Amino acid sequence: MRTKIWETSIGDAKNAENPGEKKIREPSAGGGSEFCFGPHEVQSMLMTQGTKHILANQNIDLMEKVVERGNLKKALERVENNKGAPGVDDMEVKELRPYLKEHWVNIKQELLEGTYRPTPVRRVEIPKQGGGVRQLGIPTVLDRFIQQAIQQVLTPIFEPEFSQFSYGFRPGKGARRAVRQSQRFIQSGKRIVVDIDLEKFFDRVNHDILMSKVAGQVHDKRIHKLIRRYLQSGVMLNGCCVRTEEGTPQGGPISPLLANIMLNDLDKELTRRGHSFVRYADDCNIYVKSKRAGQRVYASIGRFIQERLKLKVNEGKSAVDFPWNRSFLGFSVTSFLQNKLRIASKTRERFKERIRRLTSRSKSMSMKERLEKLNSYLCGWSGYFGIAETRSIFQELDEWIRRRLRMCLLKQWKRWRTKLRELVVLGIPEKWAILVALSRKRYWRLANTPQINKALGIAYWRKQGLIILVDRYYELLVSS
Repeated sequence: MRTKIWETSIGDAKNAENPGEKKIREPSAGGGSEFCFGPHEVQSMLMTQGTKHILANQNIDLMEKVVERGNLKKALERVENNKGAPGVDDMEVKELRPYLKEHWVNIKQELLEGTYRPTPVRRVEIPKQGGGVRQLGIPTVLDRFIQQAIQQVLTPIFEPEFSQFSYGFRPGKGARRAVRQSQRFIQSGKRIVVDIDLEKFFDRVNHDILMSKVAGQVHDKRIHKLIRRYLQSGVMLNGCCVRTEEGTPQGGPISPLLANIMLNDLDKELTRRGHSFVRYADDCNIYVKSKRAGQRVYASIGRFIQERLKLKVNEGKSAVDFPWNRSFLGFSVTSFLQNKLRIASKTRERFKERIRRLTSRSKSMSMKERLEKLNSYLCGWSGYFGIAETRSIFQELDEWIRRRLRMCLLKQWKRWRTKLRELVVLGIPEKWAILVALSRKRYWRLANTPQINKALGIAYWRKQGLIILVDRYYELLVSS
């Protein structure tokens, strides 16, 4: 039985005032009135006014919904499941429940009174594949919990406003659906893509523009103040708190929602112009039929982004090109008519780099431990990229992985007597085993010899429990 972590007492909803009635001018004596309504029109008009008033008032007392017990319970479970690193206060996720049990009454009061102040985020820099670093802001566990609770209340309010072609961090959407939609646009004959990359989007979001968009749907000023405080909570650098004047830190649960709110005007503009587009967070692809049209779209949308959203297009990463020369969310397409989904070349390079680290000969670990780590990565990777329609790539990567593992195994055997004994046990004729055991070839080259291929082939690695990418490909194909 779960222990009650906090008490909840949600105030009664405020009584909405009756909407003011619109005065209706009586017909003049001459019979020519500017406003003349029948009884049905009057009733319809008053009902419409009342409905608008009720809908507006629904978003006034949102903080009470944020601190409602069911919402908080769901937020707590989400934060605990996501785990994550501690913030500047070094509190870990497992410490959050005991902390809430002791301090939640005071925290709740501060939230309801609008006096709660977030803690600065911890700056973490992770390297990008193309060079440079991506700056993450890790909030404290408590702030992640509160942000999650706010996000759960705000999402149903903003979700109906978002475009059906916006796929980032939305319920029922996702990266794979975005990739499938982009493929459909290409197959329909729009074989030029306007690939727009926003330069340091999360670091350059204008707070005033963002908050004006939030205020358009959310009428609880306590929520306004709290979101702005999260945006301006600052970053801890070398023990000093640096105030943030723009941007929304990546790493908090509310950041993806704020990003979608900020870029919703871009979606509306593209829809108004009748463009075929797919957007995932700050990655936006627009599909047109000619390069000339693509260049016009690129120039006009670039101006819109700069003038209306106060953001900047990354000229170095953006382009107007054939879609098979570009990648979107790790995928690309083939150049022939069917435009099959394939894994982008840069994605394959990143995959191989990760496998090299997991199968490095300098890493001393048992083969069982190595396979466990490898399987963990392969399972998640194949689960995402399994929608690719080029089976040969999975087969090629499988063969390369097995060769890496054979190299590791040969290094573990080291002595020629051990190699000889193990190969004979695996069914290799002694004459062949002696040739391999006494060979002066290096491990990588030796791992591709016919004798080693036969002894340590696909059947051997299946028996050891290695995930085979081609097998996963067919499993996902059948289940989809």
